[in-house]
Amino acid sequence: YSTPPLPETLPEMNQLKSRIQELIDSNQVLVFSKSYCPFCVKVKDLFKELNVNCNVVELDLIDDGSNYQELLLEMTRQKTVPNVFVNKTHIGGCDKTMQAHKDGILQKLLCRENEVYEYDLIVIGGGSGGLACSKEAAMLGKKVMVLDYVVPTPKGNTWGLGGTCVNVGCIPKKLMHQTALLGTSMQDARKFGWELPEETVKHNWEMMKTAVNNYIGSLNWGYRVALRDKNVNYVNSYAEFIEPHKIKATNKRGKETFHTAAKFILATGERPRYMGIPGDKEYCITSDDLFSLPHCPGKTLVIGASYVALECGGFLAGLGLDVTVMVRSILLRGFDQDMANRAGEHMEEHGVKFLRKYVPVKVEELEAGTPGRLKVTAKSTESDETIEGEYNTVLIAVGRDACTGKIGLDQAGVKVNPKNGKVPVNDEEQTNVPHIYAIGDILEGKWELTPVAIQAGKLLARRLYAGASLKCDYVNVPTTVFTPLEYGACGHSEEKAIELYGQDNLEVYHSLFWPLEFTVPNRDNNKCYSKIICNKLDNDRVIGFHYLGPNAGEVTQGYGVAMKCGLTKEQLDNTIGIHPTCAEIFTTMEVTKSSGGDITQAGC
Repeated sequence: YSTPPLPETLPEMNQLKSRIQELIDSNQVLVFSKSYCPFCVKVKDLFKELNVNCNVVELDLIDDGSNYQELLLEMTRQKTVPNVFVNKTHIGGCDKTMQAHKDGILQKLLCRENEVYEYDLIVIGGGSGGLACSKEAAMLGKKVMVLDYVVPTPKGNTWGLGGTCVNVGCIPKKLMHQTALLGTSMQDARKFGWELPEETVKHNWEMMKTAVNNYIGSLNWGYRVALRDKNVNYVNSYAEFIEPHKIKATNKRGKETFHTAAKFILATGERPRYMGIPGDKEYCITSDDLFSLPHCPGKTLVIGASYVALECGGFLAGLGLDVTVMVRSILLRGFDQDMANRAGEHMEEHGVKFLRKYVPVKVEELEAGTPGRLKVTAKSTESDETIEGEYNTVLIAVGRDACTGKIGLDQAGVKVNPKNGKVPVNDEEQTNVPHIYAIGDILEGKWELTPVAIQAGKLLARRLYAGASLKCDYVNVPTTVFTPLEYGACGHSEEKAIELYGQDNLEVYHSLFWPLEFTVPNRDNNKCYSKIICNKLDNDRVIGFHYLGPNAGEVTQGYGVAMKCGLTKEQLDNTIGIHPTCAEIFTTMEVTKSSGGDITQAGC
């Protein structure tokens, strides 16, 4: 082993940083070590056994060792030794090096000496996160490829570039939710003096669908133009690893091409889960089909209690359709159950029927058509009782599965959770394979939200190619469920807060309220609800924010910023509200849950 000579003078730390980078670039194996460290000895012995020459920098034997370690911390976010690099790839410490050897990854990296890759970065998946990451990397001067391919649904539906959010998620969902709200506004308008025809105002599904999809088409085109302008090579093909640094890309005609890259980012997202019952794929649809359905769905059964189920069931009912939601257990699993049940109660009061504690066992076609007629047989989860019902459309919304099972991750050595296909990563979105990263909905234990994927993708590209260190913060992420009465949340649910801090260490403030806009039409009196959860052990810091009412996304976004800044109950109390608004309710909350006091609102 040799210790590299250092220049006699290093006036600037960036000179030393350049020297470290030069060492990384010029050595097949580089180990930053300390001569007395048993973990360093273990790693050095491993390379001896493998008969691999490695350059070792013993930080305790050189004058500038502490500066080396300080800069390595900045460059790799690793404070300890050994700090191992193989062919310019940062492996990590002793445990990670040994694991890479055990998994066969180390040997593959060692065989890559002097290999020239076609791309600096290949991103697999052209959704929100993948596009954000690829464009950022290209702006930083890297050669980037994005592969995106939509496997058709069982009904044959596909879509363009942009992923779930743009094509079959957030965007069409919000537009159809807005369609339903406009129907309610027209009913309210008569009470405000608008002399509308007394006959029922009808909704035209085909017109709405066409308008929504035309807008989505413009977004698809915009994304393609943006990639072209930033010199990102977009390929509409299905990507599959065949080696750790090599993928096979198959287009819709079956033509195969092969590509290599120094680094990869997995951004494949998720697709709706089917139930594995007779008739589900043959006769049912999912959210992947609903937004481009060529005909009005008619009488609809929504199976599931996810946010997708409640949002879709809500806007379909708002369009005047007969809607039933079949629920196996609870509404909005993972969300605050007090809020979830209030959102469900509001839907029920406005015509949505709920079949609780039932699961479907088969779906049969009674009559083909647009829409046709389907018979659903369901079984109680609490007894042997079975029920049957007839519907025009059955929408399955029981969850989503990560699209990781058929992209050859085993060939690359990437570990996934076998139960759900999710990819475990460290706090820098790095998988167990050092040159492969993952972002977005496929991450184990992270938020499945578009803005989270975008943020993670941009920050990852900056860390990889711009020397940045900022990581995506997955704490206090604000979100909104667009049920007919919208539910916004940030931070912990009441259940989670109690689990983490204990009931006695929390104070929960809550209030009902009646939006001024609802008073003249005389609807939903004291159905809107607000709640904050405060940690008494930390200056009454707000650790949970919950709002059920109109414009929940707009309200929650602002308070989400405040929570990032460490919002406390005292700061809320000292904030002057904007009157008359719904959001001001959080500046005047006085009643705690523990007090049992009256929370109904009277007057403005």
